[in-house]
Amino acid sequence: MESELSPSSSINCSFDRHRHVRFLEMMNEILPGEYQSQEINTVTLAYFVLSSLDIIDALDTINKEAVATWVLSFQARPGNEDGLNSGQFYGFHGSKSSQFNPNVDGVLLCNGSHLASTYCALAILKIVGYDFSLIDSKSIATSMRNLQQHDGSFIPIHIRAEADLRFLFCAAAISYMLDNWSGVDKEKAKEYILNCQSYDGGFGLSPGLESHGGATYCAIASLLLMGFIEDNILSKSASSSIINVPLLLDWIMQRQAVDGGFQGRPNKSSDSCYAFWIGAVLRILGGHKFVCSEALRASLLNCQSQYGGFSKFPGQLPELHHSYYGFCAFSLLEEAGLNSLCVELGITYRAAHGN
Repeated sequence: MESELSPSSSINCSFDRHRHVRFLEMMNEILPGEYQSQEINTVTLAYFVLSSLDIIDALDTINKEAVATWVLSFQARPGNEDGLNSGQFYGFHGSKSSQFNPNVDGVLLCNGSHLASTYCALAILKIVGYDFSLIDSKSIATSMRNLQQHDGSFIPIHIRAEADLRFLFCAAAISYMLDNWSGVDKEKAKEYILNCQSYDGGFGLSPGLESHGGATYCAIASLLLMGFIEDNILSKSASSSIINVPLLLDWIMQRQAVDGGFQGRPNKSSDSCYAFWIGAVLRILGGHKFVCSEALRASLLNCQSQYGGFSKFPGQLPELHHSYYGFCAFSLLEEAGLNSLCVELGITYRAAHGN
């Protein structure tokens, strides 16, 4: 999905909403063959498409009721109340290939529901305006306790996997959207996040790891969702914050590269998706006005494809991951005609709050 194109394949004069709508409508109908290897992430790919359409104000092309029905078909449910104490997580599967029918007693013998898929599924349901009172939030929240580790981190699936800030963010976002925090020990989660802040001010995916733009977003967004930090910290008393704000701001401001884009780590090339990961952290901190917005916008436009969508680097084919975060970045840059973003949830403000 990252094949090289000729330089003329990028259109860098202005944000081309018409091409982007056509690109997303095509992706909503049928994905190119290169996405076959990502079938396990079907729900996540749908989230990229539908949230992109919402950001660029083109959601009217979608049958929202049909989307909600499709998403709900991925939900894993316990056969009975005892199932919630089985150690499994009952969220949403990521694809049909990871979903198996229950046995004759209604018990899921192969439950592959995943925190990231559950986050994406609930985000889609928010986007299409589904009534969350109809969701079995108790099963999701109660069983999510099985995924939190002794150090406060989360694994994404009950059969074991890596534990890091990505899945803690998913747990926080899920709890926020469901308005049910019974599945998260917030104090333990907070301590884990604080242990991930590095000597240079950024956050690593787990304690002791190198600071990273995506991990830093997960840390700051999670703390905001859990109520441990306030929005726009820099306009308040940053010195009393539980995180080292001056050191974080210093690290984050150094991520704008010479080409105007953002890099995820020192000594790396800028990458279009970090325009969101880094930009969102600055928005939460209240430091977005420190960014050279014109240079960032020009860098993003260099990744805009003649086919619609965005690529990781200039001159490559567009794909959904970088397209979505490109649209998010343009929303943060307040591009005309785009809907405002609820940065801590990764969906539009109207989807997050219903207006």
